[in-house]
Amino acid sequence: MSDMTNPEQRIAELRRRIEDANYRYHVLDDPAIPDAEYDVLMRELEALEDAHPELASPDSPTQRVGHAASSAFAEVRHAIPMLSLGNAFSDEEVADFVRRIDERIGREAPVFSVEPKLDGLAISLRYEHGRLKQGATRGDGATGEDVTANLRTVKAIPLALRGEGWPDVLEVRGEVYMPLAGFKAWNERAMKNADKGKGDKVLANPRNGAAGSLRQLDPRITARRPLAFYAYGVGAVEGGELPDTHSATLARLREWGFPVSSQSTVVTGLDGLLGYYRRMGEARNSLPYDIDGVVYKLDDYAGQREMGFVSRAPRWAIAHKFPAQEQSTVLEGIDIQIGRTGAATPVARLQPVQVAGVVVTNATLHNADQIARLDVRLGDTVIVRRAGDVIPEVVRVVPGMRAPDVQPWAMPECCPVCGSELVRDEGGVVYRCSGGLTCAAQRKEALRHFASRRAMDIEGLGERYIEELSDLGYIDSIADLYKLTLNDLLEMKRRADERDGTTPETVKGGKIATRWADNLLEAIDHSRETTLERFLFALGIQHVGESTAKALAAWFGDLQLIRRLPWPLFKRVPDIGGEVARSIGHFFDQPGNQKVIDELLERGVRISDTHPPDAKLRGGLDLATVLADLEIPKVTALRAGQLAAAFASADAVLDAPEHAFVTAGLPADSARALVEWLADDAHARLLSACGEALTELDRLVPEAAETVAGPLDGQTVVLTGTLSAMTRDEAKSRLEALGAKASGSVSKKTSFVVAGEAAGSKLAKAEQLGVEVWDEAKLLAFLAGHE
Repeated sequence: MSDMTNPEQRIAELRRRIEDANYRYHVLDDPAIPDAEYDVLMRELEALEDAHPELASPDSPTQRVGHAASSAFAEVRHAIPMLSLGNAFSDEEVADFVRRIDERIGREAPVFSVEPKLDGLAISLRYEHGRLKQGATRGDGATGEDVTANLRTVKAIPLALRGEGWPDVLEVRGEVYMPLAGFKAWNERAMKNADKGKGDKVLANPRNGAAGSLRQLDPRITARRPLAFYAYGVGAVEGGELPDTHSATLARLREWGFPVSSQSTVVTGLDGLLGYYRRMGEARNSLPYDIDGVVYKLDDYAGQREMGFVSRAPRWAIAHKFPAQEQSTVLEGIDIQIGRTGAATPVARLQPVQVAGVVVTNATLHNADQIARLDVRLGDTVIVRRAGDVIPEVVRVVPGMRAPDVQPWAMPECCPVCGSELVRDEGGVVYRCSGGLTCAAQRKEALRHFASRRAMDIEGLGERYIEELSDLGYIDSIADLYKLTLNDLLEMKRRADERDGTTPETVKGGKIATRWADNLLEAIDHSRETTLERFLFALGIQHVGESTAKALAAWFGDLQLIRRLPWPLFKRVPDIGGEVARSIGHFFDQPGNQKVIDELLERGVRISDTHPPDAKLRGGLDLATVLADLEIPKVTALRAGQLAAAFASADAVLDAPEHAFVTAGLPADSARALVEWLADDAHARLLSACGEALTELDRLVPEAAETVAGPLDGQTVVLTGTLSAMTRDEAKSRLEALGAKASGSVSKKTSFVVAGEAAGSKLAKAEQLGVEVWDEAKLLAFLAGHE
């Protein structure tokens, strides 16, 4: 235990612990402490070094964050040139490589050190007396660029060597690369921030990301990039000796604190090399980094010296390359694919091109924002990348090859499958088809959700039957469930068994089981009687979960009313904002969805708890509130109130000239914005529909009666764990009946948490935040006191 009152000792202790954590994480792949503890240690060290600048050291882990920007990179001449490798693209070329070694040094089955060829940036690290002195890029092999300040920010690179026995001068060669997980996270963050007009540049691929990071003039930028490092060899060595083989040297480097690929090993002869190549080819897609081949090196240094060099490459080493993962081709079209949840994904139609050994004709473009960022247009020559098992993607446009007058691409307005409107997620990049009940692409997901326990609760309608009913043409929409017959189900089962070759022997003998079909039909029939909140949830409306469905049912009470309301009126329900309200409105705006609801009702689905709208709605049934809820540009709640005071109805606003809005008190720019908004026919129809809905609701909503507040009004409760006296759903209903709002997550706004047996992370979060926790006994006592 270090002396906490001695800053010098504490700083030394913190540096040792942090560097040990770096070594275990990057070299041993065996993290010793959680990230949060690592951050605490780093913050303490930073604070101590700030308080005691005389104890600062260039080897301190705090120096990895990067400091002053450099105006240029100095030139570095490598003491021993960083040679490139010859390439082999076939087994025959590898056989020639082995044959030449055999002929020159007389070894029929030489031992090779083999390793993956990382797709990153080669660098050289110079250590003097165990301390990092300089880091440089490969450059032209003889001369590179001094990027020491940037390399010091890479946590995988040791600032000081571990252990003992290292030479006075040691040059370590290796590859700086960007792990795939870090690359993906960086780009996801960059894309999200780009939508807000700020943030970092989206990186084209991990290799470019690594190379570009090391050539940043400001090391603070490099420090933020997710870079890693693997050592693969040595350069100059002075004042010490290394082992006699390359593989033993790699093991020694690992002891001294350098990460070395766990895929590095030794093999014997041509068969060993080709076997390794095939193994790495199979493993390539599961590796956490990009590789573009493997490297073979004669393992013993004596043999290397005897083989010598040719031109600028060693005769004792070669890179066996995998097929290229990037190729150029022509974009012939952009199609829209609709996923099972309605997400619309643009897919590029390409002139066929071979990428990584596979002929590619389609590639993902991710979303409309990505197309805009890449500025991809029809007819462009594009670079297509295929890495791992992922779908090929278009990564960039080849500049200077675009035909003149080609217009930018725009997302279509309607779903290509069902014709329903494509709606963009608010604040997001995804467009979705709003025809959830009629879109064939979403049929199976709609059926699964509709039949789920918390929706219509059709017991026995599992994934297998949903697949078969849909694939074999017995169901086109969820309403078709209610016209299925026993013969339909038995025929479906027979056809599915014949298709799959799984017809039971008993069936072949003429004995057909029907109990399963009878039970399923009974469950479907039983689901015909349901509640409004279950029915609304079962429709699968985007953003409408159980709690929102419950609120809609409680406040409006009648499906026939809800399905006709314009979206701004849904904002009258507490906790429903603009995004959810618009999603509900878009859903009911689609004729196909309305048709399916009609069919459900015609086929016997009955809602048992229809009731008049809640009297509390009356507080928001006025023109001023509706005008504010419409989110008209420059029409704030204040301006909406001025309009409502001057105009008696929505129709009066629609008929008014611009100067009348100014007379009503609106500034000129607000009046102009309102006129421009109303000039859109869709907006005018929406305002008119809102006016009609106000009139209808005024007739339907009862006068507000004096209400008695429940004992839990205004309180938010979270339930977790298992209760013995009742289910969590029963407890939730009873607490909501007393005025509570049930939530699925714990926050500072949570009033109390009810924790049953085996309560997990929610209980821990409550204790962390100091939120009150009730056990089951306290819950039961409270409920008993309010019966």
